[in-house]
Amino acid sequence: MSAVTAAPAAPALQGDARIPLRGHLRHTGALIRRNLLWIRQDPESMFDAILFPVIFTLLFVYVFGGSIGQSLGGGQQQYVQYIVPGLMAMMGMNLAQSVGTGFNQDFNSGVMDRFRSLPIGRGSVLFAKISVELLRMLFATMILMVVGVLVGFDIQNWPGLFAAVGLSAVFGSALMWVFITLGVIMKSAQSVQAMGFLVLMPLQFGSSIFAPTGTMPGWLRDFTEYNPLSSLADTARALMTSGSVGHSLWVTLGWSVGITAVMAPIAIHKFRTKS
Repeated sequence: MSAVTAAPAAPALQGDARIPLRGHLRHTGALIRRNLLWIRQDPESMFDAILFPVIFTLLFVYVFGGSIGQSLGGGQQQYVQYIVPGLMAMMGMNLAQSVGTGFNQDFNSGVMDRFRSLPIGRGSVLFAKISVELLRMLFATMILMVVGVLVGFDIQNWPGLFAAVGLSAVFGSALMWVFITLGVIMKSAQSVQAMGFLVLMPLQFGSSIFAPTGTMPGWLRDFTEYNPLSSLADTARALMTSGSVGHSLWVTLGWSVGITAVMAPIAIHKFRTKS
């Protein structure tokens, strides 16, 4: 009986291996179009990308801007220059979580079974998801910058701004492999969200995104130094304000490459072998 159930898997993998690069690109493009059409039919799925940058920018600027801005040697205006690049780093991580929940929902609704029954590259499904989420991330970044400018953010280096956006996209795409893996192995979208919350909260608040780390306890400062969100936020600030990037750029790129190198093969393997 086990031989009967295992037999169909081999031709599927062999067929996937025989698909040329042009075929993979064509399949990925078709799936990207499918996902974009789904967003068009379900515009509520864009609420997080639209509302997240608006709510968090206004919340942190007008609630914490005065007090934290004073510790930065200025006031609310000084904090705006500090928090907007930090929120760019935070936004990529939060939106990456939606890849896992969406993937899990597709499995539970039978959509993935349909995809895997078609003669398409298995990797095309994964890369299409990541591509669409990167587009959502860029859209959310645009809204963040518009809101940031409205509350007083001064873009001092336009090339640096685009470099910061690109770096956030690189790091965000690396995190998507983590959440894709969670989306495949977890039983429900709620489980993916709960696990994502447990991962996101310590990384976000144990970083330099919202406030300088100088007044934190020593053990927490040590954690923030190794936290990739701190290095991403510090790099984004330096790029957007013509400051010195330092080693934080290489730390962020190192984390991005390392996470992708470890998690991408795991995510692809789990996707191929999930029953």
